[in-house]
Amino acid sequence: MFARRLVRARRASAAAVTLAVSLALCAGAAARDDGDARPVGIGGGRRVLLDCRGSGSPTVVLVSGAGGASDEWTHIADAARPESGLKPDPSAVLPQVARFTRVCAYDRPGTTRLDGTPNGSTPVTQPTSAAAGVRDLRAALAAAGEQPPYVLVGASWGAMIASLFARAEPARTAGVVTVDGASPFLKDTLTPAQWSAWMDKIRAADPGKGLERPDYPAAVRELRGAPAPPRGLPAVVLTSDHPWDLSVGGGSTWPAWLAAQRRLADDLRARHVTSTDSGHGIAVEQPRLVVRAILDVVGQTRAGQER
Repeated sequence: MFARRLVRARRASAAAVTLAVSLALCAGAAARDDGDARPVGIGGGRRVLLDCRGSGSPTVVLVSGAGGASDEWTHIADAARPESGLKPDPSAVLPQVARFTRVCAYDRPGTTRLDGTPNGSTPVTQPTSAAAGVRDLRAALAAAGEQPPYVLVGASWGAMIASLFARAEPARTAGVVTVDGASPFLKDTLTPAQWSAWMDKIRAADPGKGLERPDYPAAVRELRGAPAPPRGLPAVVLTSDHPWDLSVGGGSTWPAWLAAQRRLADDLRARHVTSTDSGHGIAVEQPRLVVRAILDVVGQTRAGQER
């Protein structure tokens, strides 16, 4: 959610391409690209839209940031023309990963397509937690017949879901990549005033409209109560290096974000990539970097399977 809205508070200081990414996410400035998306039933009369392409193992599962649907993985920003917003492109993360293994992205309830239209997934009561995200993802993959092991790739809020999935389903998880992922350690690195103001900001967003609203306090409790990540799990943490800010609680939140990223990398025992030449939207600003990180984890998984 904050990935789509923080631009309003930081236009003066953001890099041009980061600004364009955020504006595109807010305004839906991109053509629709449904690829091979199809609805799958996950029980209780609900369905989730799932877009799976390519073949091979492990299956890569792309988990978007708050409010973001699966098409965030099929679009890129044009660095030469940042004002043009996001555009579908074969160099985007999903189509590139499909060249070397099976890959799936999905529309969580309450997320919005880049053209501003609602997605094809059944709405649920908001706010939602990371555990709810894991349950829905597990059900969608099973209903679609997508076989483990999975490499979970989480951007922003999606990293909370990906990290919890790895802890809850260690036998089904082959690796984790976080893409400037939200970290449970932000509760510790932000000041109490910043954390409280951020939670207030999320609670006040789009009341009654059914849009996705992450319950970060619940997600922090869920992650802290879950088993530790499996030892030896291949993992990469990608962190933005173009400063951006949550604009809450007074004072910059950028140092706290970086500190939480370091703690996340330590917790996952991950390779930490801090030179990304990107703002918060690494997947659309630097898709090749994300693809390389995924390829690294997939390669480690395949090497382990051959031993």
